[in-house]
Amino acid sequence: MKRLFSFFILLSSLTVIAQKNIYESPNFDDLSADHNVLAILPFLTNLDLNETASKSDQKRLEENEGYAVQNALETYFSERSKKKKLPVQFQNIKNTTAILAQNYITYDNIDIYTTKQLSDILGVDGIISGTLDLNILLSNGVPTEFSFTDYFSGGANYGRIGIKISDGDSGRLLWKYEKEITKKTGKNTTDLIDRMMKLAIRKFPYERERKRDRNKN
Repeated sequence: MKRLFSFFILLSSLTVIAQKNIYESPNFDDLSADHNVLAILPFLTNLDLNETASKSDQKRLEENEGYAVQNALETYFSERSKKKKLPVQFQNIKNTTAILAQNYITYDNIDIYTTKQLSDILGVDGIISGTLDLNILLSNGVPTEFSFTDYFSGGANYGRIGIKISDGDSGRLLWKYEKEITKKTGKNTTDLIDRMMKLAIRKFPYERERKRDRNKN
């Protein structure tokens, strides 16, 4: 019984810690009032693998991981929109990639452009972007075997992900969610995004806005 009680105390503590990893701008409602379409960008990835790889292979792998998160987010929001209508739509990532390519913007140089510049080029109201720090190729899947000793040895930690939403007009940060990536987070990129967004959905600002607007009506 004591062990069970201790477990729930630990679970509650982890929930509080997780909530602190979510930031929302106090000006979110004003800045996002006219948001209709958001673009999802590939995530900027930093890989720290045990295996030695050439610079070209390292860049290719980082790019693959970044695009895998972009694709997983599109899949998540597409499925979410089927269940509950959101007040915003998401630009098809194939269109996003094509428009960026037409403007000579690649994965290698996208970070030199401002949020406003990218929003204007893509013709959207806001940008979803983020960073990914990994010591494993998440898109290939991660070991699912679990051991408590992993938490002491660091074997359960695979990195960290940060997702943010920025306003296109002002370029200001509207919302950000950061989370450590572990064996319990998800077995691959799609699973990771699905699980972490489900945990954050109560704090996802467009969900709250949708409910607020419905209550007004």
